Amino acid sequence: MNIEQRSYSEEAGWQLLPSPKLKYPASLVFAFGARTLVQKKQLFTEIRSFYPEARIILGSTAGEILASTVSDNSISLTALSFEDTTVKCVEESISSPAESTQVAAKLVLKLPQEGLRHVMVFSDGLKTNGTALVGALVSALPPAVAVTGGLVGDGADFKETAVGLDGPAVPGRVVLIGFYGSRIAIGYGSLGGWDSFGPERAITRSKDNVLYEINGRPALELYKEYLGDAAKDLPSSGLLFPLSLRLSTEHGDEEVVRTVLTVNEQDQSMTFAGDMPEGTPVKLMKANFDRLVDGASGAATMSIERLGEQPADFALLISCVGRKLVLGPRIEEEIDAVREVLGGSTPVAGFYSYGEISPVAPTEKQCRLHNQTMTITTFRETHE
Repeated sequence: MNIEQRSYSEEAGWQLLPSPKLKYPASLVFAFGARTLVQKKQLFTEIRSFYPEARIILGSTAGEILASTVSDNSISLTALSFEDTTVKCVEESISSPAESTQVAAKLVLKLPQEGLRHVMVFSDGLKTNGTALVGALVSALPPAVAVTGGLVGDGADFKETAVGLDGPAVPGRVVLIGFYGSRIAIGYGSLGGWDSFGPERAITRSKDNVLYEINGRPALELYKEYLGDAAKDLPSSGLLFPLSLRLSTEHGDEEVVRTVLTVNEQDQSMTFAGDMPEGTPVKLMKANFDRLVDGASGAATMSIERLGEQPADFALLISCVGRKLVLGPRIEEEIDAVREVLGGSTPVAGFYSYGEISPVAPTEKQCRLHNQTMTITTFRETHE
């Protein structure tokens, strides 16, 4: 596998990062950037001119990751040239979270399953119920196939997100990528680093990903008590105080974190990126700077466990917008922590998201929607 990376900003235009020349034409391009940029037809045309044979995935972000830097109002582009790996991409439109299960089923039907090794998904970050999407994908795919990816972002604005396949990014789109071949090895890892506080409570009324009551009280009312002055900046300030859910599964209790997407003052409800099942114990969470960075490092360690002793050829990082807001000027510390584990020679790219998708552990295939995590997918193509 060979990698070529470029950055784009309106001030500097396209800049090619130092790297070996591609041995083969690129077959897959990831281009993540500010929504206004990835929606521009002219910029997509330029990307297509660089890589005429590639499938091109575009996604809007809450910040772009490229090499050791985190940027805004830019495009982070990575072109992958495989030697003996096939990539197939499919897409579907989505107009509301209620369609998530149906859309996932349609996508899997379109994707050939013979020889399928791994699936990545990139979805509209506001029109998708991430829990339903992931659950339906896992149910329909072969048991040995894991899923990673994320819900694309829109800064801290939460107004509109966009995804594109072989065309400018548009709202209401879900893209699935299948990787095929015996020589491709793919690892993954996902960790958070937030601290819980306050008593454990229970969800007493909810519907799908809309939370109405906690311990019999209106959810938004209770939430505002903890946010104090920050409540006036909801929903963006909610990224600083996510909720931890303790889910009962066949493997025992699992903790997942959920981020607020929107709030409804009229009925005092809160909409999250994934399901909020009634009866589930929940706790409020707050940031711990050092633990967030340690979480990124831990996710990197997990992501290379499945690759054996050889380093990754490429690492795709999807981190939550909430982490970016908390870490602020220290944001690149979590990228540095990842690169320290992976090694400085491994190309790194990615984006800040509204939700991260990955199995809970590197030895498992059971995929989950996560929030407030650093989630990493690593790739290595073995040599004959």
